[in-house]
Amino acid sequence: MKTDISEIKERAGGQDYELITGDTIAGMLKGREKDSHKGTYGHVLLITGSTGMMGAAVLSAGGALKSGCGLVTVHVPFQERHVIHIAHPSAIVDCDHGTSFSEVPANLMKYRAIGIGSGLGQSQECISALKSTLERISLMESEKSDTDAWQEGSPAVILDADALNIISSHPEMFGLIPKMSVLTPHAGELSRLISGAVSSGLIEWKGTTGNPRAGYPWKNPAELTLLARRLASATGSVIVVKGCNTMICPPSGKLHFNTTGNPGMAKGGSGDILTGLLAGICARGYTTTEASVLAVWFHGKAGDDAAAGTGMESMCASDILEHICIR
Repeated sequence: MKTDISEIKERAGGQDYELITGDTIAGMLKGREKDSHKGTYGHVLLITGSTGMMGAAVLSAGGALKSGCGLVTVHVPFQERHVIHIAHPSAIVDCDHGTSFSEVPANLMKYRAIGIGSGLGQSQECISALKSTLERISLMESEKSDTDAWQEGSPAVILDADALNIISSHPEMFGLIPKMSVLTPHAGELSRLISGAVSSGLIEWKGTTGNPRAGYPWKNPAELTLLARRLASATGSVIVVKGCNTMICPPSGKLHFNTTGNPGMAKGGSGDILTGLLAGICARGYTTTEASVLAVWFHGKAGDDAAAGTGMESMCASDILEHICIR
């Protein structure tokens, strides 16, 4: 996909930004020590899937397994456990006795990163479990120093899909989002997050009437960026706005625009892969900002490689997963 610099400048709205390129990535990648083991590279937990939505769990777990982390645990409904066992025998399965997310996984402190949201649904039991999990992590967070690097007993948190939609509908939960988490909304999810944040008073927005046709609270790309930056600042989190030239907005305010990816990736399941990949890279020991940059670039690169082989019309999410190659 050709990068339109004038379009990115418009989106940046005069704010400091950088393009994520192959050179950017080459300067960030960590090596692997000869004398190392699976514990060296981190353990990720994915809370994902529900009855009828296990494809999201499979794709998210696949992304994490491609990330370079040492261990991947997938928290799924007990009755659906065989799906993960068959699709990804190298993943560990942690079972929930509900038909969706209903129980807080044990011993959250052992994970370096926790990805929550893909395919969960929005049942009342899921809402309660998400709230309890964020409260549990918040207690751990109280001893975390002011950095986005992983520290012992303090997992990085990645929130996507239904986790974001639940928070949007229950804005009192904004206050439970751990600092330097990563939120990965597409435009529709971002619109709901912004609406919830504005209605709750978390951020202010009185600028325009928005775009009624699209149903978004912003009327142009620069306003979208402004709102994403305000949400990042208010939550202390990294906001990854998925789409053409995916935008990463950390609390610092400096914007990062991706230069890989193509329209063929606009298929169900693509975002689930990104969630798992991002969580796994966080578990690997990168900061949440670094992990976001790396994940969106390699995710987009895999999409480009898939499109080159299969074509943008025919490619699907599993083709993206197959082409992920971090090197």
